[in-house]
Amino acid sequence: MKSIILVRHGKSSWEFDLSDALRPLKTRGISDAKLVANQFIDNHELPDYIYSSPAVRAFSTCKIFLDVFNLSEDSVSVKEELYDFGGENVVNFIKRLPNNYNLVMIFGHNHAFTSIANIFGDKFIDNLPTSGLIKLNFDISDWKDFKKGTTELIIIPKELKA
Repeated sequence: MKSIILVRHGKSSWEFDLSDALRPLKTRGISDAKLVANQFIDNHELPDYIYSSPAVRAFSTCKIFLDVFNLSEDSVSVKEELYDFGGENVVNFIKRLPNNYNLVMIFGHNHAFTSIANIFGDKFIDNLPTSGLIKLNFDISDWKDFKKGTTELIIIPKELKA
């Protein structure tokens, strides 16, 4: 069995005149990512490996999770193909993952992650919000056979707030 954990970057700021890839997280993005990371770590095992989009908002969200998981930045690889909004590049990336990894976490973007969750999971979601996390399980032994699986977990930051 193989599993993918998709984490959408935290809420980002449009306050500065920056390119899309350089937009930083807002304060809310930081706090929501911490909430989701802590909720995840309380009940689930750590991934075998972590990948992130190079966008500042995605990698910053990833670093928050690394801190909560007590992992170093050596535990993550930044991959250009994860700076993808449609999903095709992410799906192709997943199909090329090393087979010695059974549980992989990816930090990236919408609409790609909502599309992947709906195409490859078994629970429809209207939208994976910022800092949202979804875990999908697949009855495969080789990532190249990536196909429809089951949705095990969805963590939405808004639902964690009192």
